[in-house]
Amino acid sequence: MTALAEQTLAMLWERTRQQGDMPGFAKAITAILSVMRGEDDKGFDLTRTVLSDPVLTQKVLRLANSGMYSAFGQKINTVSKAMLILGTEAIGHLALGLKLIEELSVASPDSGLAHIEMEKAVLAGMVAREVAATAESRHGEEAVVCSMLHALGRMLVTFYMPERWTAMQLAAGEGKEDEAALEILGLSLQDIGREAAAQWGLPDSLLAGMRTIEPPADGMPSDPLGREDWVASVSTMANLCAGALWNDDAEGAAEVKRISARYASMIGVSADKLAQVIEHAKVAAASDLTIAPLSKPAERRAKQLAQTRQRAAGNNILLSGLSEMRNSLDSASAGQMVSMALETIFKGLQFSRAVAFVRNRRESQYAARMCLGEGVRQHLPAMHFVDAYEPNVFHAALSNDRVIFIDNAADPKFAAKLPAWWRDTLNDARSFVVLPLCSNGQPTGFLYGDWDDSFPAIQLSPAEFSLLNDIRAVVVKAAERRHQAGTVNRAA
Repeated sequence: MTALAEQTLAMLWERTRQQGDMPGFAKAITAILSVMRGEDDKGFDLTRTVLSDPVLTQKVLRLANSGMYSAFGQKINTVSKAMLILGTEAIGHLALGLKLIEELSVASPDSGLAHIEMEKAVLAGMVAREVAATAESRHGEEAVVCSMLHALGRMLVTFYMPERWTAMQLAAGEGKEDEAALEILGLSLQDIGREAAAQWGLPDSLLAGMRTIEPPADGMPSDPLGREDWVASVSTMANLCAGALWNDDAEGAAEVKRISARYASMIGVSADKLAQVIEHAKVAAASDLTIAPLSKPAERRAKQLAQTRQRAAGNNILLSGLSEMRNSLDSASAGQMVSMALETIFKGLQFSRAVAFVRNRRESQYAARMCLGEGVRQHLPAMHFVDAYEPNVFHAALSNDRVIFIDNAADPKFAAKLPAWWRDTLNDARSFVVLPLCSNGQPTGFLYGDWDDSFPAIQLSPAEFSLLNDIRAVVVKAAERRHQAGTVNRAA
């Protein structure tokens, strides 16, 4: 190692000590690897580590029950059994990859350059995951980890030595920093990453996977690759793709096609399929990244601001409607109050459709009586169901007298809780809300509102839940007043 290289590494380690480890990496790596290196109790420790993280538990069980591992269709229900099936190494890599993605996704270093390199690492990991899943490799999680660590040297230099990074960009041009690394740093950026990984104590298999592997010359067949070379090939390809995808332009798209064609035979996936799964990764990454041009941050911020303003305006509509309803308590009929409530929630929450259901005790059923929104009136005659309890979401709301919000009505796991009449009339709803109307402990009807796929994904805020509860309380109060007035008149 040259004197310049030693000087660079010494400066890097010193700045690491002064500033603290780069967000997430060392902490996540140390935690997982310390468990993987345990002695006789490492299986128990790793099981405990997995069970402490619900997301990781779900991923481990899903992997153990996948076609690659599940023998004869057996169902794996415990992490302990999954450990026997997968082995501690596979679970360790799964945990390491997940933790790195989590840490990288939330890391916000002061250096914009470092943040860019971190997000590129996350993008490379997402590409590797899609590719490895398509190749049906048992080393997929290892490939994901190596793909994120492949650019570790770039992240370290941009984070701890930004002045050197700027010097490399001035010498070779933006995007070509590697070409000036030897002259300015004394060693390549990849070598810096591997030195750091070795210092952190990463296993040799991961160090091997962080290598750059070039595909054979055009037209030359690829020899079958061993585990470490295959992982390194995916890691190399994923990082090249991350760089090409970053700006989301035509030049990058063409480069991805060239990369796919070059690496397809090495990885064991056709070039067309490889390009397809990389596109899937690009689409998925766009929502997870924050500053990449690919994620269109300015457009996203504009949409978020517009939606925030929209929600604020909607809440004002709910407040105004609630005030009007309270002012009308002495003069409006119960039916008029229901109509006011339905219009208020329809406008305030921007529902695609809103429907008011009333309970008819003589006929022992609930039936739709009024509606708002396109295409819903034609289905009104079919919107009725018996009032005897059935195990579905509507009876649950009525029995518990609680507002219920369903964010994903299309979830197959939720299908059994949706009655036939809803599936026949309202099944294009993505999300919906049920506001039960109960008087003296007995359900008298409910208000329903939904959003279709044309509306952005939504989560109701505590303030909105509170307003909805206030609105239904006023409707119930109006109905009770009318009932009391009727009782008094009959008695007179």
